[in-house]
Amino acid sequence: MEQESAGNNALKNRIVDVLEHRPTFLFILLAGFFIANALVAEFIGVKIFALEDTMGWERFNFNLFGQSGALQFSAGVLLWPIVFLMTDVINEYYGKRGIRLLSFLAVGLITYAFFMIFAAIQLAPADWWVEQNVSKGVPDMQRAFSVVLGQGLMIIVGSLIAFLVAQLVDVMSFHQIKEATGEKMIWLRATGSTLISQLVDSFVVLAVAFKLGPELVGNVEPWSWAQLLAVGTVQYTYKFIMAIILTPLIYLAHYFIDNYLGHERAAAMKARAGSWDN
Repeated sequence: MEQESAGNNALKNRIVDVLEHRPTFLFILLAGFFIANALVAEFIGVKIFALEDTMGWERFNFNLFGQSGALQFSAGVLLWPIVFLMTDVINEYYGKRGIRLLSFLAVGLITYAFFMIFAAIQLAPADWWVEQNVSKGVPDMQRAFSVVLGQGLMIIVGSLIAFLVAQLVDVMSFHQIKEATGEKMIWLRATGSTLISQLVDSFVVLAVAFKLGPELVGNVEPWSWAQLLAVGTVQYTYKFIMAIILTPLIYLAHYFIDNYLGHERAAAMKARAGSWDN
């Protein structure tokens, strides 16, 4: 009985109260934002918006790869600043293991969303629902649903490919920069790794979602390569600028997290996260 009681006490000591254990609670909080961001991006990324028209500005009328007009972005860029902050904060405190866990979890949930959306498109629509919004300029709700979310499926496929490749590039470049600079120059490893990985991500997603995917499936009109390169270049330029502008927020996030965890614990987590063996 004494041995059993001792075993139960040891088990209790190993159980972590996630609400009280600050590193665990912080990881859950960051993971929630990270995964929610990834899922929402799949649904809104199908929309391409014009920046100047949205802001009420006069069009810049740029000319890039033979494409001219307003600056155009996928709506997914709205979430990119959150991705930038989340990825680098998780990398800093939880290392490769933490970001790898969240990457695979996000991929699994995005894949789950893919199958649920595909199943929803296949459901036979109610007759009244198909024509419900004719007066609002939508003559066929089933067709609209299929085109928007069907293209979203291509974005999901593109995102899965780009996400895994970009995350791998981001983690490797982040830790290589940190290995070379030590704990100094947070801005260099955070911004540098992001700029490298987003170059890959920006073009892979667009190529699969708007060019190669539609050519293969035939659900929507595929983009031309010139159109893809123009939008991809504009989006990457935006990300490049935002990475520099948001760099101070990385330091602000470190300040609040270090105070929340306690400086000694935060330093220990950073040291462990920076090890290639963790």
